[in-house]
Amino acid sequence: MHTTIISVAELANLPAADRLIFDCRHDLFAPQFGFEAYLAGHLPGAYYLHLDRDLSGEIIPGKTGRHPLPDMADFARRISTYGLKPTTQVICYDDKGGGIAARLWWMLRALDHEAVAVLDGGFQAWEAAGKPLETGERAPAFPEVSAASHLASKPIFRTCDRAQVDNMRKNPAQRLIDSRTAPRYRGEEEPIDPVAGHISGAINLPWPENLHDGKFKSREKLKIRFAELVDEADQNVFYCGSGVTACHNILAYTYAFGEMPGLYPGSWSEWLTSLRPEA
Repeated sequence: MHTTIISVAELANLPAADRLIFDCRHDLFAPQFGFEAYLAGHLPGAYYLHLDRDLSGEIIPGKTGRHPLPDMADFARRISTYGLKPTTQVICYDDKGGGIAARLWWMLRALDHEAVAVLDGGFQAWEAAGKPLETGERAPAFPEVSAASHLASKPIFRTCDRAQVDNMRKNPAQRLIDSRTAPRYRGEEEPIDPVAGHISGAINLPWPENLHDGKFKSREKLKIRFAELVDEADQNVFYCGSGVTACHNILAYTYAFGEMPGLYPGSWSEWLTSLRPEA
């Protein structure tokens, strides 16, 4: 069973009947890109999940961030339509080193499905290995099923709302981590949200630094990267712009230490809706 990352070779050796593959490619500035790329060529047997439609809930102006979590009970029912069973090995991938696919990984792990992993190196690694591709669209196999019995109806791992984050950022026994790139954290640039800066008290560990040449660094190097965090995993809470790439840091941390830290799903874009940001 693979619970964090999986290599191309490991995926290629998995029996097709025991796995589910999801293509999560997405471009924030071109929302149709991922699905169009999927149609043009994807891993054999893969289904497509769209970040906005499938992995996010309704945006409520002035209340939520850009990619709020969906109702997790509804998501459990939806993901079950693909034939998910307790023993199914789920693999998710994208073309951004796992930056989008990690969101699906976190959602499934949070619903207590343990056998889910992100493809190390993503679509590019599969292509570079000379593996076959498939075109066209696949539809869910069981559109009328209810949620798989093993899935939880709400996250089993720590999530924080705005008020909880406001309290924890002042607590030295806990750590709030901004997962965005350093220029965005420092407020030097902000290509997406209306205000630049970061949540006061947060440190910065940019998610792309989990990777080397598009693949995850070794456990040993990731342990060094996260060494400044507190020892208890769930006392470390990650956020980003909208709760997506923060999951990449959570994945890397879990790969390194075998424990799941916390997530602030609303992240910077939600923080801005009611609190004055501090750069």
